[in-house]
Amino acid sequence: MSVIRLRYIQRFKDRHGKLRFYYRKPGNKRIPLPDERDPGFFEAYQRAVSTHAIPAPAPTPRFRSFADLIRVWMASARFKQLRPSTQKTYRRILYRMQKEGWAAHPVADFRQAHIRKFVANLGDRPSAANHWLKLFRLLFDHAIEDGWCEVNPAKDVKRLREKAEGVESWTDEQIERFEAHWPVGSQPRRALSLLLYTGQRRSDVVRMGSVHVRGDLIEVQQQKTGARLLIPIHPFLNVEIAAAPEGGTFLQTPNGKAYTPNGFYMRFKDWREAAGLPDGLSPHGLRKAAARRLAEAGCSTHQIAAITGHATLSEVQRYTRAVDQEKLAREAMRRMENVKPKPDIVKPL
Repeated sequence: MSVIRLRYIQRFKDRHGKLRFYYRKPGNKRIPLPDERDPGFFEAYQRAVSTHAIPAPAPTPRFRSFADLIRVWMASARFKQLRPSTQKTYRRILYRMQKEGWAAHPVADFRQAHIRKFVANLGDRPSAANHWLKLFRLLFDHAIEDGWCEVNPAKDVKRLREKAEGVESWTDEQIERFEAHWPVGSQPRRALSLLLYTGQRRSDVVRMGSVHVRGDLIEVQQQKTGARLLIPIHPFLNVEIAAAPEGGTFLQTPNGKAYTPNGFYMRFKDWREAAGLPDGLSPHGLRKAAARRLAEAGCSTHQIAAITGHATLSEVQRYTRAVDQEKLAREAMRRMENVKPKPDIVKPL
């Protein structure tokens, strides 16, 4: 006959000589149980066991490689709290990182020299290199919190210097050439007007529709920043909106659906090529042109940011640096023209 022994059972007689039963797991309070001959004893025992049950810790990767760290971070609450668009961008880079040969090495073996080398390999694309560096820092911060390593090797690695100009801005001549090719009321013309006269990113422009019109304003909640904006509708844009299809978004695919940001980018590229404009001119360049035109109209940095929704004024200043330089240079030259030279300095020929 087999005997079943239950763990953590305490038996002792009280001062009246009655046998008492308790469930007592180390580190926990004891739980009274009925007499072991009571029909409800095993049910009470199971309840006591479940009360003091400690959930099993989440399994951690055996070798704790950098590729493992990427998987763990993407499954973390912190990553899931990022905006969907940010998650999508990060995943694209993280999947590329996982395919690198060095991703199989333990996280604790990484040093600052390794991170500098990985970033330097993208030296011909400084913007991409800085994106990688940002993710290295985030990943190793998570590794420190989880006890995988003690130091963040990417913390003091310097960012690469990016080109000051960034995305190429459209000139007025290029804008006029596009407009000359695509007539008023056409979808390409409407796309240009939405980009130019709202100053928004393509990810926001493709979601705009009649439901966002508030009288003479168009309401925007930026996908990247979450900022809510109310932008006055420019008269030229109003004409293009009036010609848009009823219902849905202002810009639609041949199937009547809203564009994805990437799908719109490729379609806009076709429209730009059809207008005979050179490579390098992108939808984002029209956002930059909008900031330039606002600066040329004498708008302050704060006023421009109220349209574009930039989080920091330094970003607006970067967009309008060329305009500011030209304006200051012209003012300086006018002042110099007003200074009359002394007679004894200027001699007749």
